[in-house]
Amino acid sequence: AVFVYDRKYLSGKYFSGKFGGLCAIGWQWVTIDCMARITLGINRGIPFPVSPRISVINPQNIVFDVDDINNFQGMGNYYQAIGNGKIVISKGCWIAPNVGLITTNHDINNPDNHIESKDIILGEKCWVGMNSVILPGIVLGPHTTVGAGSVVTKSFPEGYCVIAGNHAKKIKDIGDEILKN
Repeated sequence: AVFVYDRKYLSGKYFSGKFGGLCAIGWQWVTIDCMARITLGINRGIPFPVSPRISVINPQNIVFDVDDINNFQGMGNYYQAIGNGKIVISKGCWIAPNVGLITTNHDINNPDNHIESKDIILGEKCWVGMNSVILPGIVLGPHTTVGAGSVVTKSFPEGYCVIAGNHAKKIKDIGDEILKN
């Protein structure tokens, strides 16, 4: 079916707010998504509005708050939740364009096969910078900022930090700054 949205995703701040009603940006996202589903066959079967410039594999394995549906409206992002691997995007996260969240990789011994998938968990208020990749099994604690262009190959479950690079490393703790605000 072309338009099988779960109603829960058609609510929240992007569907009401100060520009409520049909002028709300959430309804604009629905219109763009519907046009792409009809004319291009893109994103069919995804239960929430998604930009035609974003790839979502196994949307049923992606968990996020309805107020964070904006993370599926940019461009170039790749949400790959193959097999049993889940992508959990906690409340208040921001994901920039061209970010890849990948729950499995190809088997290096046989690229026709995938290795076992592993969950990716982003804690509350994480910010993932443009052109970053988060690999299988990564857990980022709350208030983790991922610098643009980073490849995250290990977890930072304690959060409250800035990580960057390839392989991403902690470059700054931000806990005290968060507590002051």
